[in-house]
Amino acid sequence: MAVQYKPTDKLSFVIANDYRLLQVMSRFGISFGFGEKTIQDVCRQCGVDTDTFLTVINYVKDGAEDRLQKVEHVSVKSLLGYLRKTHVYFLEYQLPTMRRHLLSSIDCSVKNEIAFIVLKFFDEYVDEVRKHMEYEENKVFTYVEKLLEGGAMSIEGMHTLSYHHESVDGKLNELKNLFMQYYPQKENNNELNSVVIDIYQTAEDLSIHCLVEDNIFIPAVKKLEHLNRQRRAVDEISGNETEPMAGDEQLSEREKEIVICVAKGMANKEIAEALCLSVNTVTTHRRNIARKLQIHSSAGITIYAIVNKLVTLDEVNV
Repeated sequence: MAVQYKPTDKLSFVIANDYRLLQVMSRFGISFGFGEKTIQDVCRQCGVDTDTFLTVINYVKDGAEDRLQKVEHVSVKSLLGYLRKTHVYFLEYQLPTMRRHLLSSIDCSVKNEIAFIVLKFFDEYVDEVRKHMEYEENKVFTYVEKLLEGGAMSIEGMHTLSYHHESVDGKLNELKNLFMQYYPQKENNNELNSVVIDIYQTAEDLSIHCLVEDNIFIPAVKKLEHLNRQRRAVDEISGNETEPMAGDEQLSEREKEIVICVAKGMANKEIAEALCLSVNTVTTHRRNIARKLQIHSSAGITIYAIVNKLVTLDEVNV
């Protein structure tokens, strides 16, 4: 088994052994000037969770093999910040820089159709990466932030975190092959060779990023979901009053009235007569209540009503 870096190792020693860890360091918000300090001292100074930093650098330096990692001590909040900085790096620096280098190294004259095809291929690829990362930012990361606040799982649960990374890092390899197989290279074209090398390195970096999400981030989020689920179950059993959790859809006043009626043992027809509604309207409200609360039984709705103090135990028809 490969040697693992420890909190007491000097950060300068770690970086000297593997230049790729410079990117990891930067994306955790750690900059140069750390001298002879240990990993744990630098992490404390920069407000970075040491266990999370070590988990990532030990995974990356071993080649980021596609297998799940141990996440017992990983901070989801710290890892979320790392992933967001990675997105900023690719979208705001690396990919725009690659495009500028690409433009300066290829012949974009009207006679060179291959150049236009290559540039179009690259722009389509960047657009695909951007859409993928925006999806993660707007859907996945927002969901995880709600979990960190103690919120409930979404209806989709971990399906929200189903990644499709193959196209994200695979198309760069296609671009590299386009150059090597079909682009008419001038003799000793160092600039174009530099672009191809850049594609190799970016493809590797993107692949590692995807693997960190798949094998560290997703398992850590699943652990967080499990802890939230356990906490909510304990709250319900103990009868503790709990505030509505972030991520829960709030019930309307009418829906609360119907929850109260259900807890009192009233049938849909009785609820309709009591609230001056049609039976179809009551049925629709109950369907929406079940969707919002993820509770599909009258007993479950009764427990919800008691826990949230919509009814007292004396009012419940048991």
